[in-house]
Amino acid sequence: MSIWKYANPKQFMHSTAWLVPLFSYAAAGFIAVGLIWGFFFTPDDFRQGSTVKIIYLHVPSALMAINAWFMMLVASLIWLIRRHHVSALAARAAAPIGVVMTLIALFTGAVWGEPMWGTWWAWDPRLTSFLILFLFYLGYIALWQAIETQDVAADLTSILCLVGSVFAVLSRYAVNFWNQGLHQGTSVPVATGGRTVDDVFFVPLVISMIGFGLLFVALVLLRTRTEIRHRRLHALLARERAAQ
Repeated sequence: MSIWKYANPKQFMHSTAWLVPLFSYAAAGFIAVGLIWGFFFTPDDFRQGSTVKIIYLHVPSALMAINAWFMMLVASLIWLIRRHHVSALAARAAAPIGVVMTLIALFTGAVWGEPMWGTWWAWDPRLTSFLILFLFYLGYIALWQAIETQDVAADLTSILCLVGSVFAVLSRYAVNFWNQGLHQGTSVPVATGGRTVDDVFFVPLVISMIGFGLLFVALVLLRTRTEIRHRRLHALLARERAAQ
């Protein structure tokens, strides 16, 4: 069975109708367990004190902020290569979610950084690239809104997404590229398989990360369905105006 059948808006709407509540309930469960466990049932760190518990919001939101852009990149490439409208709409749907995740990551990072670094903000390589990624998110959304022809908007935003992917990579690996940065290394490095987080913090962190991932999928599906309905409504209104 070809995956490209879901590029048909009607098929996509039919197939995802039951997935939205499924992912939503699963996300709520995982996030609730992860945050309650992390904030109320884990000890303070011997160096960072209670501020260490910000990782249960900061790490999952930062991960989703970066991965949301990569999801938009894949969807944009599919649009540019195969011209499937659902992929373009999915990329557009993911952008506001990425903005919110980036804001949460920047805010929680500042809350953690003030007691740890003595400042709310530092022009650290990872922080700076993350801020630029946030600006790319805003530019991506603004470009969609500024161009009336949807296919042209999809083309231009897809190109913008390709350029912005550089900063998504930098946000993820800046600590490895520039060792002089203030930001600590990755707590859960996937490539090496090692980690610097003790099990007592790691398990609820993973649960929170899973919850945020499920929430992202649920919101993307929901917003993509909304974008499809909006495009249908726009087409109907255009036909009515043409008939008049």
